[in-house]
Amino acid sequence: MIKSNLVEETLQILHDDAKNDYIKIAKGMAKSILRPIKPTDFENAYLPISKAQGEHLHNLIVQNDFQNVVEFGTSFGISTIYLADAVSQTGGKVITTELLESKAKIANKNIAQAGLQDFVEIRIGDAMKTLKNENAKIDFLFLDGWKDLYLPLFRMLETNFHKGTLIYADNMNMADTLQYYNYVQGNSNTYTSKLIGGGKAMLTSLAA
Repeated sequence: MIKSNLVEETLQILHDDAKNDYIKIAKGMAKSILRPIKPTDFENAYLPISKAQGEHLHNLIVQNDFQNVVEFGTSFGISTIYLADAVSQTGGKVITTELLESKAKIANKNIAQAGLQDFVEIRIGDAMKTLKNENAKIDFLFLDGWKDLYLPLFRMLETNFHKGTLIYADNMNMADTLQYYNYVQGNSNTYTSKLIGGGKAMLTSLAA
């Protein structure tokens, strides 16, 4: 449960601002008629999680006392604020990644507006590079960036997982997440997973 009025107010402003995202997303998707879509096509779009998703992420972290949280895909920082508020209650920190510097700057401003800058480290650039030498154990991994990177990023970070690690992958109803889904499902001796939210997301943990 979010306890700070400042965080609640900041999230409400951002969620309200994101309501017209579908127009910006449609413009970005239209460019795929002539060429493959690129992250820069959505430079001005939030591509946000819902309030319900944010509250679920927040509750998972607090209830499990997760401290080391990694996020793939900051965007303008809505999801990061939910994660950061949660770790502010568990004594942890969020490492989050954003490919586009312009979006990272806005996210940083939004996170500071919520008063949570001390709980977040934003790494700008390709997550496969910015997280490559991450050595700390990961308690909670949130996958919500470029979908065809879910699997390579997951595999790169596997050595950072432990028995209590939980992985939340969003947008599992998109075609580019299929390789990640097949990998996790095909390694049932190592991972236990379940689709949630009508198949929109998937929770994965290490098998007992």
